[in-house]
Amino acid sequence: MYPQYHQMTLDDYDFPFGKLDPENEWVKLAALVPWDVAEEEYAKQFVNNGHPAHPVRIALGALIIKQKLKCSDEWTVRHVSENPYLQFFLDMKSFTSKCSFGASTMVEFRKRFPPKAIAAILAASVPRDDDHKQEPPSGGVGSASSTPGNSGTILMDATCCPADVAFPQDFQLLNDAREHLEHMVDELCTSAKVKRPRMRRKCARRDYLNLSKSKKRSAKKIRTGVRKQLQYIIRDIGFIADMIQNNGVKLSKKQANLLNTITTLYEQQLYMYENHTHSVEDRIVSLSQSWIRPIVRGKAHANTEFGAKLHISMVDGYAKIERLSFDAFNEATDFFAAVEGYRKEHGFYPARVLADKIYRNREIMVWCKERNIQMTGPVLGRPPKNQDKRREARRQEYQDICDRNIVEGEFGVGKRSYGLNRIMAHLPETSFCVIGIALLCMNFAKSLRRLLRTFIQIWGYLFDLNQNENFWVVAE
Repeated sequence: MYPQYHQMTLDDYDFPFGKLDPENEWVKLAALVPWDVAEEEYAKQFVNNGHPAHPVRIALGALIIKQKLKCSDEWTVRHVSENPYLQFFLDMKSFTSKCSFGASTMVEFRKRFPPKAIAAILAASVPRDDDHKQEPPSGGVGSASSTPGNSGTILMDATCCPADVAFPQDFQLLNDAREHLEHMVDELCTSAKVKRPRMRRKCARRDYLNLSKSKKRSAKKIRTGVRKQLQYIIRDIGFIADMIQNNGVKLSKKQANLLNTITTLYEQQLYMYENHTHSVEDRIVSLSQSWIRPIVRGKAHANTEFGAKLHISMVDGYAKIERLSFDAFNEATDFFAAVEGYRKEHGFYPARVLADKIYRNREIMVWCKERNIQMTGPVLGRPPKNQDKRREARRQEYQDICDRNIVEGEFGVGKRSYGLNRIMAHLPETSFCVIGIALLCMNFAKSLRRLLRTFIQIWGYLFDLNQNENFWVVAE
């Protein structure tokens, strides 16, 4: 059950040691979070029975605190119990030395914000004031408002958010699967009270160590090690199948899921071994997180990454999720939906779309030309013969590439400061939630910078005005 809650103000918080500073970052951040939209999405996860759930301000606020402070669930609880500003941010009525939730509850909080809820909260986090709203212009040539009827700029790009898994190697994955199967055989023999079969564990362990500890692994040596581990695995699977069929052993849900994962892994590795290949469809790279797939990015530090692929669009520095999936996909397929979403929100098409070369296929280029949308890079057709026009086109192309660096910087900030470089959540739904909360925190940081910039501008204007008044007083 989820009752409706009313958000409190700074004056409602009871702090026995004085008053809270209204200029504190957490006080300002509490005014920026769209609590009403979050509560509407949060309430959809409950039915009207059972014990009342934690308010959305505690659930979402705890996740925001964890992401901004880059700490664990345990340390999030400790920080909340010690900091009055964090307690106000979580809508606690008065200062207390005990947190109203535990570290294990944080996992449930992450499960209560599915991707659709995060997308709605992200959309609501973008300011909607009159200063931020764009109007269809008729600007000069080469600017973002050069096309009549179109206005604004969309930036698009994709990245991978690596999961907390070891770099997968075939013989190491097979060894982990063998060890899990041996442990499962022990549990089933104990529960069925039958004698354990002869499994030659020491030989299997020795074969694995001989390969893993060797400094130079030739292709022949790796292939031999993989073949031996495949033989051990199919033998252990046979032991489990025999106990299920002849001894009436029943697997638990966790054991059945693990056995299915290992069986799929064995089939994939056997296919690659027999066909002398290193690629297979839906390749499993982790037993604990079997939904993770390899994402080929071609970056300098890592050609292949393992985690969720994130595709975002940015307007005026605010990020929006276009697609988030553990499966590899071509981000250019989301181009039309992103541009039409911009048109639905603002009432007109953007003047520019800044993206890399993967978006520059003929279908997208023709579609943009029909709607007078400027894409990054040269336009379709032959370059102009006029040298001035050709020089201007090259200058505009260089300017678009420079402006597109904003989205690259957004990924860098997210991975360096908001934990997108390693997702520590171990469930698919909680991983999506962590990524969404990180983008939400980056949008709030953008809004806080806008508020600070506005304050500095007003303060500078008042300071100049005061200096001018003093000047006239001295002159008189």
